[in-house]
Amino acid sequence: MRTAILLITALVSAIVLPALASAQVQTVIVVVGAPGNTEYAAQFAKWAGDWEQACSKSEAAFLAIGLDDEEDLSDRVRLEKILSEQSQQTAAFWLVLIGHGTFDGRTAKFNLRGPDISANDLTRWLKPISRPVAVINTASSSAPFLKQLSAPERVIITATKSGFEQNYARFGQYLAEAIIAPEADLDKDGQTSLLEAFLTASHRTNQFYATAGRLATEHALLDDNGDALGTPADWFRGIRPVQRASDNASLDGYRAHQFHLRHSEAEARIPVSLRAKRNQLELEVMKLRDAQAQIPEETYFSRLETLLVEIARVYETIKEPNGT
Repeated sequence: MRTAILLITALVSAIVLPALASAQVQTVIVVVGAPGNTEYAAQFAKWAGDWEQACSKSEAAFLAIGLDDEEDLSDRVRLEKILSEQSQQTAAFWLVLIGHGTFDGRTAKFNLRGPDISANDLTRWLKPISRPVAVINTASSSAPFLKQLSAPERVIITATKSGFEQNYARFGQYLAEAIIAPEADLDKDGQTSLLEAFLTASHRTNQFYATAGRLATEHALLDDNGDALGTPADWFRGIRPVQRASDNASLDGYRAHQFHLRHSEAEARIPVSLRAKRNQLELEVMKLRDAQAQIPEETYFSRLETLLVEIARVYETIKEPNGT
């Protein structure tokens, strides 16, 4: 019987994985690590289920690793294989790690059934992928993954601000619940961005510890500007970053606010290529705005006008439902 089940699973994987690799849609891979006990197993499965439901409502391709019966291939090998098939696409790719992590002072790892994966492993496996990438590590001791994986065109989120925050992390639950939740849509544009979900989940995590009268043992970080520093949620007011690092580093949050698992109706009408062009122009507007104090007024408004005209031209090419 088990042989038959494994054969069916292998056949399903052979069908599903090529479909994920060829579809020009967002792809979400959720990796559930070794739970350690039945209580954690149930919780991690629930969080993965929340991601699956969010994908089904968002027309995003979804695949979970770590929830089925263990196969001949380890979860580590399966993940490496799947990541190797993601380099030719243009739509966003999401990698979500749910489970426990470890840190020995030098190397951070995410615990899988069988051989674990390190931040170094993911750095190598993600290197060929040029499409927009979001890596979300909701495990304990996950902060070193941010420093290793930070790069242009990537959003990195970790549940902790240090590898030494080693207690069980709850951030992953609140993020899974918020990822397409209307109440997490902070700017009320009809869609919940990854930034908004991060801010909402961070707030709910803090609320848990405050209500329980416990010292918080996890502090989530977000990095999306490639500087490997990361920004906590309390540096934002609404969706705007309002604090700067002591070295005046560029601000995080702008690219994460362009990641939406479920788009609004208006946003969904924009082709992927046009959306990418519009997003890049909007990022340039944000950077220009942040640098306004260092630029002559005439130069600032001239550059701003040029960018806004380009954005308007992008929208002019988008067809309405009636074909106009």
